[in-house]
Amino acid sequence: MPPDRNPVCRFVAEPPQGPLPEGRWAATLTRHFLGACDALDEEADDLGEPGDVAFHPDRTWHGRTYIPATTLTSSGYELFGYVSFRAAGDDREPSEFSAVADFTPETAAENPDWQIDLCEEVLAEWRGEDGECADVTLVWGRPLVEGGDTVTAELGELTVDQCALVEDRFTLLAPDGYRGDTLTCKLYDAGGAQIAQESLYEEDDED
Repeated sequence: MPPDRNPVCRFVAEPPQGPLPEGRWAATLTRHFLGACDALDEEADDLGEPGDVAFHPDRTWHGRTYIPATTLTSSGYELFGYVSFRAAGDDREPSEFSAVADFTPETAAENPDWQIDLCEEVLAEWRGEDGECADVTLVWGRPLVEGGDTVTAELGELTVDQCALVEDRFTLLAPDGYRGDTLTCKLYDAGGAQIAQESLYEEDDED
């Protein structure tokens, strides 16, 4: 094959390695996630009390495992973020836990036109050719239409990650904002037909 004219990092994270957290493991992750939520600045917003925490499939990259989480609050906000840790292995327990959280008033219930409910958080920068850089971005969410099997992350015309749905949830890790291209998430059924898509960015109503 000839050299790629636009090389960019693709499929850099391990695919999900286990089921969604439950039991004591879910309780541990919930404690870390809600601890990060408690640290949010609530001076301008009454966030309310968090509800049950929903976890999304794990993705491991550069030796750390990321498990995204979301919850709705009693005031109608969504708290979202992730818990990361050094992956266990060779009889070692997970270690070096870290959690990130944020909030938004924009929820799926308030946006019936959404096809996929998305959250994202930039983890790092990837440097490409000619000084171009991409944001390595963790993206997670759930389809709002039925019949889906797999969600892809597409940068322009290039698929840069994919994740099979796990209990109707997914997690992606992909480069974003590279050479003018931005990420779009697309939902495919088991036969490979596209049934929905959603951009990470709001579209201009005038376009």
